[in-house]
Formats: sequence, C-alpha cells, structure tokens
Amino acid sequence: MTPLRQALGGFGLASGVAAAGLLGGASLLDATASRQVQAQGTPALLEFRWDDSRDFRKLYYFQSSTRQLERAEYFMMLRPKDRKTAILKLSISVPDYFNSKITPDDLVLCRMELGGMLSRSRCKEKLPAVFEVNEKQTAIEVFPDTPIPTGGTYAVVMNIFNPNRSGMFQFNALAQAPGDVPVAGYLGSWVIDID
Repeated sequence: MTPLRQALGGFGLASGVAAAGLLGGASLLDATASRQVQAQGTPALLEFRWDDSRDFRKLYYFQSSTRQLERAEYFMMLRPKDRKTAILKLSISVPDYFNSKITPDDLVLCRMELGGMLSRSRCKEKLPAVFEVNEKQTAIEVFPDTPIPTGGTYAVVMNIFNPNRSGMFQFNALAQAPGDVPVAGYLGSWVIDID
C-alpha cells in the first residue's frame, strides 16, 4: 500500500466510490504517488521557532539545491532593511557540524537583483573583496574594497558541495560599521535546511 493510500485510509477515503471519484481513479493515485516531489531551494513562507526571541532576526537566502552532497549555490542576502549602517567588514559564523569544504575561491560578494514570481534572484555585479576562512571552517570574514552601502541588496555567494548530513544549519551575520570603534554588531541569521 502506498503512503498516500495509507494517509487517505486514515480518513476513510481510500476505499469505495468516494476515493475513485475524489482522486480520479486508482491510476491517477498510483501516478501521483510514484512521482518524486522536489523541494525548491527557497526558505519556507512560515517558520515556527520554539524559543522565539526578539534577539533573533531571520535573513533571506536562496540555495540552488537542498540535497546532500549536491553542488549548490548559496545566496546569503542582506537587504536594506537588514542593516542601518554601511558595512566595513562582514563576519559569518558557520556551524561546526556543517561538514562542507569552504575556500575563499568558492566565495563572491555581489550586488543583487531580487527576483519575484516571474524572475530569479541574480547577481548584477561582482564586488571586489577579500575573503578569509579559518582553519576549522567555522568563520568567514569578508573585507570589501569599499564599504557596502545601506541601500540595495547585497549577498555573499557560496558555490560549494552540500554537506553529507541533513539538518538545519544556522549561519550568523555580524557586521562592523565604519568608524573609530571597531565593534561588530549582530545583523541576523540564515537558517539553511539540507534534506
């Protein structure tokens, strides 16, 4: 018995004329159940957090693949509403259990064009920047040649292989604004999901 028939059976719909009329017959049911569902690489429209905190801010991202060990592009975006000042230095913390190799060659800083219903988000302009990844692969430091201004959407783009384990991975963004005091402030977090 297919999982779909089991689920419908729990509601009393899998047997009799009601199931055939509602679902268009057994052949449609079998065709639908056998088709593999592909998840899109965009974050969910609705997320629930057990420990909802005003100190947590969700940042927008896009990833081209959510499957384990597949090559994927990650667009970790910073929109104008995510920051109040220009960014002199951007620090991204990577979870230590995100077991994927990240090198500076895999990273690009882009000025983005946000997509919508009919178009995809894309990199409009690559900006010169220096990237540093620590030895333990738990921190990415981004030093743009000129500070990232407050207007427009910018993204750190990673082109890497997804980790070999599934789960949720929280990447935190800290930004240092231009000024006399070199203090980094929390911008938000990208919560990335791997199937």
